[in-house]
Amino acid sequence: MVRRSPGPVFAGWLISLALIAGAAPARAEPPVTVFAAASLKSVMASVSDAWAAQGHPKLRVSLDSSGTLARQIQQGAPAQLFISADEKWMDRLAGQGLLVPASRKDLLTNTLVLIAPADQAHPVTIKPGFDLARLLGSRGRLAVGDPDSVPAGIYAKQALIRLGVWAQVSSRLAPAANVKAALLLVERGEAPAGVVYRTDALNDPKVARVGAFPDSSHDPITYPIALIGKQTGTPQAVALLQFLEGTQARAIYAASGFGTK
Repeated sequence: MVRRSPGPVFAGWLISLALIAGAAPARAEPPVTVFAAASLKSVMASVSDAWAAQGHPKLRVSLDSSGTLARQIQQGAPAQLFISADEKWMDRLAGQGLLVPASRKDLLTNTLVLIAPADQAHPVTIKPGFDLARLLGSRGRLAVGDPDSVPAGIYAKQALIRLGVWAQVSSRLAPAANVKAALLLVERGEAPAGVVYRTDALNDPKVARVGAFPDSSHDPITYPIALIGKQTGTPQAVALLQFLEGTQARAIYAASGFGTK
């Protein structure tokens, strides 16, 4: 029996199939999901752009108070990386075995300031016993992150207690769900004063920093970072963690007013 060679049409089909198989694109890199404190909004936008410029997908970033995000992680939210605005919430996740061992580090630092609407700003000397109630007027409230759960509010309460003025204002708070919401209350003129991070007020023309709280008046403001998971993070999340500790990311933090560890 004579074996015939493949016809031209069939041979062409085989060649096309081989070319298609050889040209099949590699599986797309999945984006990394980052849960980050609300005070990192502008930083995370810049970081995401810088990360994407290196050929990665833009980050999926969820921003809120650290307490809200930590509780979501406890309930199984698909975060791969968490940046908290205080140590307490990170400690809770670590205690429950939700962090990748040895991935936790202190990344950033911040300071606490007193703000007022830009058109009503007068410098205030923040010292023990200063008259904060007078700044609020007869009906005004002090905008703060919720002192029961929001790190900025927790730091604010510590500072006001240590300075001896908590009793003046404890019944006159306007507690907000996160520090950005507290800033917005002052920005809109709905509160005559607020306590926020310096970085929140730094580039907002509608508010003015009228005083700075001494570092000794509250616990150190640090932002720990860690991979979420029980064993190891995904390769993309591990690479992002390294990027966030690198020179390019540190320049972004400095430009936004943050200190680094």
